[in-house]
Amino acid sequence: MIDAKSRGVKETAIPLEQVVYSLYQSQDKIYPRSVSGIFNNWRWAMVWLTQLFFYGVPWLEWGQRQAMLFDIEAKRFYIFGLVFNPQDLIYLTFLLILSALALFLFTAVAGRLWCGYTCPQTVYTEIFLWIEAKIEGDRAARMRLDQSGANVKKVSRKFFKHVVWIVFSLWTGFTFVGYFTPIRELSAHLMQWSMGPWEMFWVGFYGFATYGNAGFMREQVCKYMCPYARFQSAMFDDDTLIVTYDEARGEPRGGRNKKSVEANAKLGSCIDCSLCVQVCPTGIDIREGLQYECIGCGACADVCDTVMDKMGFARGLIKYSTQNAMQQHWSRHQILQRVLRPRVLIYSAILGLLTLGLAISLYVKPSFRVDVLRDRTVISRISQDNKLENVYRIKIMNNAEVTQQYEVHVLADAAFEAEFSEMKSLPIDRARYVMDIKPGQERSLVMELKVADGVLNRGSHPIAFQVKSLGTQETTVEKSVFIITQ
Repeated sequence: MIDAKSRGVKETAIPLEQVVYSLYQSQDKIYPRSVSGIFNNWRWAMVWLTQLFFYGVPWLEWGQRQAMLFDIEAKRFYIFGLVFNPQDLIYLTFLLILSALALFLFTAVAGRLWCGYTCPQTVYTEIFLWIEAKIEGDRAARMRLDQSGANVKKVSRKFFKHVVWIVFSLWTGFTFVGYFTPIRELSAHLMQWSMGPWEMFWVGFYGFATYGNAGFMREQVCKYMCPYARFQSAMFDDDTLIVTYDEARGEPRGGRNKKSVEANAKLGSCIDCSLCVQVCPTGIDIREGLQYECIGCGACADVCDTVMDKMGFARGLIKYSTQNAMQQHWSRHQILQRVLRPRVLIYSAILGLLTLGLAISLYVKPSFRVDVLRDRTVISRISQDNKLENVYRIKIMNNAEVTQQYEVHVLADAAFEAEFSEMKSLPIDRARYVMDIKPGQERSLVMELKVADGVLNRGSHPIAFQVKSLGTQETTVEKSVFIITQ
């Protein structure tokens, strides 16, 4: 390759214009206006319901323990009367599948119901906005306060607001840790300033996350960080209920005098008051159509109905509707008829069957677990009394919350003899072994199963171990095999 210098060509410097591209778009702070209405009432009902559960359940007792406790150190999870061990991971898988299907179902029916009413980000943002409004005033007062210069009133109110936010956030973090460390013990350690380093870290971390997400990031989490906003459209269809602006009725929009009949006749129902934008927690204009930032909270519908009432117009300029309903001018009855479409019925059927299966599985879940391991290092061997012998290790885990007594018995051909630990060899119809196991503990039992040489043919012979809880009368049978190679 020959460059310009080697060819004797004079190089000319060409000035390049520097262009800077910003990867982050600065946005103005959103000041959501307070609103009242049916959807706002539902939203606050969900705030109360979720937070009473979250803050109240750790203080409930079940017997002699905390009603809901995820004891990672002891590797046991307690959910009211249910006790789960690491071996019960299948139930967590079921729960995650049920949660995903429920999300698909609710989204197919009515869009982002989870986001608008139950999502922790929405719930805590609503609580923080309520605290902010109580301290700094309504939307207009908050805007004036932020635009004013530094003064005693502004600094004192801002300081007090952040103190309340931080205290509430730390209380939230403390409650969260109380699900993993008994909350009464945690409270005693807090009062004595003797909390462990991990407890302090997680209280601070969860509190900081609550403070940052609900106090500062707010709608930015929903718009840029939450993946649900990105793939929600894949779960929507033309019969999904979404917050919708009735463009045919509302346009052309414009302000008007209620007494001017001629002007009103040329305009739609929308008076262009922009209140629907002012109450939106993500700051969008629903009149521009469905946008991925919309969390389906219905605040714009509430405030628009209020304006319609004042103007003497019919409600429903902004409402929950479907794209098909808006295009074909369906009635509410016709909209509801389309709710039970095949997609929704399939989701509901699968969700119902899995929920029923999980409920039945939990109902019949035994209070103890049995594992039988045959010694694989030696398939069969000759015992000291010249009999063919297989060795088994029986593991029993007590999932109950009290000490249980278990009886182990072998189910096999009458020709067999069983020899348990610390017991002499006995015919299997008389061989019994009883052991006590404390709550949450596991014990192992070694058993030697014997048969006289020549009684059985070579090969694999099915046997079983029956374990019975003498306290609850529950019985579990674990199958195994006796192998003869001689």
